[in-house]
Amino acid sequence: MKIGVIGVGRLGQDCAEVMAENGHELSGYDINPFKSDSITQVETIEELVKDKEYVFVSVPTPHDPAYDGSTPAMHLEPKDFDYTIAKSVIAEANTYMNDSQSIILISTVMPGTIRNQIMPLVTNTKFVYNPYLIAMGTIRWDMINPEMIMIGTEDGSKTGLASDLSFFYSSFMDNNPRTVIGTWEEIETMKIFYNTFISTKVVLTNMIMDVALKVGNINVDVVTDALQGCNKRITGPQYMTAGMPDGGSCHPRDNIAMRWLAQEYDLGYDLFNSVMLAREVQAKNMADAIILHAKAHDMKCIIVGKAYKADVGYEHGSGSILVGHYVREAGVELHYYDTHTGDYYQSDVPAVYLLAHNFGKISEENTTNSVRILDGSIVIDPWRQYENENCTVIHFGNTRIRP
Repeated sequence: MKIGVIGVGRLGQDCAEVMAENGHELSGYDINPFKSDSITQVETIEELVKDKEYVFVSVPTPHDPAYDGSTPAMHLEPKDFDYTIAKSVIAEANTYMNDSQSIILISTVMPGTIRNQIMPLVTNTKFVYNPYLIAMGTIRWDMINPEMIMIGTEDGSKTGLASDLSFFYSSFMDNNPRTVIGTWEEIETMKIFYNTFISTKVVLTNMIMDVALKVGNINVDVVTDALQGCNKRITGPQYMTAGMPDGGSCHPRDNIAMRWLAQEYDLGYDLFNSVMLAREVQAKNMADAIILHAKAHDMKCIIVGKAYKADVGYEHGSGSILVGHYVREAGVELHYYDTHTGDYYQSDVPAVYLLAHNFGKISEENTTNSVRILDGSIVIDPWRQYENENCTVIHFGNTRIRP
């Protein structure tokens, strides 16, 4: 296959050479000269894109150098990446391409960038967003042994170019990686949160070290080694389904106590202030959705599931009750249905329902499912499992644009 690469720098050159080593014909364009035995350097973008099936764009989306983390940056105003270079080369490449060719952007961009800033420039050719999970210094290894392949299309379609590109990668990747295909926005979000998950994990782990230094008589490795083995709740997939706010008697109170610890021992930062603030804002966001529909349709609200999780009667620290606090505060009539907590309210008119417990994951013995939901009701499901053609069902958290 004839392939062009725009941006033959630290990332682009190594990735292009891996493709070339696997039988593809590579040409590269960069404003700076580069040396490569397997990539033909061309002088213009027009020359680069001629007769190419795929044109990969691997140009920088830089921040000001002051934001690179090697010097203190918290005093600086937060700002988006600079997409000037990416937009310029994509617009120029599009000028010389046709609908039998494809632009594949691998540079990191923030959620919403492709649809709002890049796609208005792509009028003649096909396009996908395909960022790589690659670390500087191990680019070649990561290229052929990726944790996953991410491909973004306009509507998340898995056919056409997305399918072809997945097959293209499978021909030279050693570890048979999973391929995740989503909308542009989903893949943008996936890439940036992949990186920030790692940053958060490092910060939280290093906080254990800070506590050890301040409190004393703690070997940080004893603590972290123990936590590494907790593959059910900490290192495994549990709690990776977005839904109701964090709850239970232990989590909120422990997070608040950690705020005290940070202040008492003068750690210099309060990570759990942000955790608790986020929990309350997330609960209010869910309540706002209930309030909006309840007031617009003059309906009461029924929260299905009052306990902090399904299958138990324990209410302390319940995210459901926190959401309900904001609903009642807005003047909306509120009731609960949860047989485990002794709440059996059934409405005789359509209402707004919040399915606080995951209908797809509660046991058959849990009688939460016995709640009566009348036709014409509005059902908000933060677990995105419930279906009922006789109601308006809102899968809270799924904002995909539907055809």
